[in-house]
Amino acid sequence: MRDNDSIFREMPVRKAVLSLAVPTVISQMITVIYNMADTFFIGQLNDPNQVAAATVAMPAFVALTALSNLFGIGGASKIARCLGKGEDETAKRTASFCIWTALAVALCYGALVFAARPWLLSMLGTNAETYAFCSDYIFWTIVVGAVPTVLNAELAHLIRTEGYARQAGFGVAFGGVLNIALDPVFIFLFRMEITGAAVATMLSNTAAMLYFFRFLYKIRRKTVITPDPRYYRISGGIPGDVVVGGLPSFIMMMLGCLSNNVLNRLVTSYSNEAMAGMGIAKKIDMIAFSVAQGMTQGVLPLIAYNYASGNQKRMTQAIRVTLTYTLVMACTATVALFLFAAPITRCFIDNDATVAYGRAFLKVICFTCPSTAVNFMIITVFQATKQKIQPLVLSFLRKGSLDIPLMLGLNGLIGIRGIAWAIPLADWLALFVALCLFVPYLNRMRGRARPGLSSREQRAK
Repeated sequence: MRDNDSIFREMPVRKAVLSLAVPTVISQMITVIYNMADTFFIGQLNDPNQVAAATVAMPAFVALTALSNLFGIGGASKIARCLGKGEDETAKRTASFCIWTALAVALCYGALVFAARPWLLSMLGTNAETYAFCSDYIFWTIVVGAVPTVLNAELAHLIRTEGYARQAGFGVAFGGVLNIALDPVFIFLFRMEITGAAVATMLSNTAAMLYFFRFLYKIRRKTVITPDPRYYRISGGIPGDVVVGGLPSFIMMMLGCLSNNVLNRLVTSYSNEAMAGMGIAKKIDMIAFSVAQGMTQGVLPLIAYNYASGNQKRMTQAIRVTLTYTLVMACTATVALFLFAAPITRCFIDNDATVAYGRAFLKVICFTCPSTAVNFMIITVFQATKQKIQPLVLSFLRKGSLDIPLMLGLNGLIGIRGIAWAIPLADWLALFVALCLFVPYLNRMRGRARPGLSSREQRAK
């Protein structure tokens, strides 16, 4: 038995969920906080154009997270199932495939963004006041920083599959804390303004990536997570399984980029202050989003491991415990963000028009917290249990197919407040569909195997 196998096989479910999820939640929150720190420190320049530029650039940067999810979550799901079945060699090949393929794809994405910057910036919604700021921000965070940003997040997903949740959380948190420390140095001390925030982000992601590679070297004799190119394979169904597992998260993030682009273009048509206010509100709301994301990403290996080993009872308990914790935190966040929307927004910028927009937007979009928590949990279960259709359908529904038509329609009907209301409406509609798919699936899984028996014991019966 591997050092950390007891987390997946024997540890009490509540303790196992917390052991895997809490470090992941903390690292996700720190990631959001350092993204918010960019907005906070840029906001101290009291220039809505620079805040708006960072917001407009965000969809292109989030695409890097989509790539890390494609290979990180997809790889984690595949590796956890391999470990549950005792297929260590396949797990090593999967890890090597994920690391090297993600590196190559990140390089290509950075080069593509560099070549297409004039067209891309126009498509993202820049104007004469924000174009130069946005161009500089994208150059450092994406063109130069694509590889460390992708590998940093991907490696955290992969090492979590062997129970190293604390180390994964520390690596991500280390990068986030370093970014927060470097932001004021580059923005104010070196007087680089928004470019300084971008350089700080690139350097912090590079440092976190190096930490993960150092950790993998340290545990190289007892881990299946290896960058050794000798294990790289595109045979044995590895690429397909990884892509199937990670594609829902990738699509959700990419459609989120498309959705944010439409949102940015609609809000920018009102004013740069409105754009800055929406950007601040969305980053604040991301704190609650990060809790749901951290809980579900942290528990994915536990669900996948017990699904593969046939322990249906333990898997179901893990799902129920995680969902309960996540919902309690999401509802608490909704109440807090609604009640304190104005003072929280003013922490980021001392501009009355921007604060007014930010407060109004935050009071609306905070209602996505509970629905997001449940949606993420359901999608994670489908990913962990190697389902193909359901998570793809839900990924399309959460972003792109529902919220964009709603934003366009409600903007025409009631103006800028309608754009904000489209976000929670789309997420709650997606939740209704998710429950319709998930409840019958969970009932089928319960009836398929006797609880607590391994797959080998079930076949013997």
